[in-house]
Amino acid sequence: QVQLVESGGGLVQAGGSLRLSCAASGRTFSDYAMGWFRQAPGKEREFVAAISWNSNSTTYADSVKGRFTISRDNAKNTVYLQMNSLKPEDTAVYYCASGIVNGGVRPWEYDYWGQGTQVTVSS
Repeated sequence: QVQLVESGGGLVQAGGSLRLSCAASGRTFSDYAMGWFRQAPGKEREFVAAISWNSNSTTYADSVKGRFTISRDNAKNTVYLQMNSLKPEDTAVYYCASGIVNGGVRPWEYDYWGQGTQVTVSS
């Protein structure tokens, strides 16, 4: 059974940083692309960042480009999201996802999801 478990969320002031982690198990991690999405209250889930199976390709939403960095460690079955210069509008539940489409930006391009971790940025 595939499991994705996010960690690293929390409360941070605007301008601060957080690093999210997502530990995967249940299938060969290095065979799959990984992505991060987020969902704020009352809003649809939106794409944040994606990374190919071998880290050769990364994709970012325009809203986070230059501030967030996605990376992965296939030896540790973990994907990361380094978030710098955080803004109040980054407040959301952040989800990691696993799928077969490199650079996927749509939720339906991923077949497994974590339970989410809350990120709250205060002004």
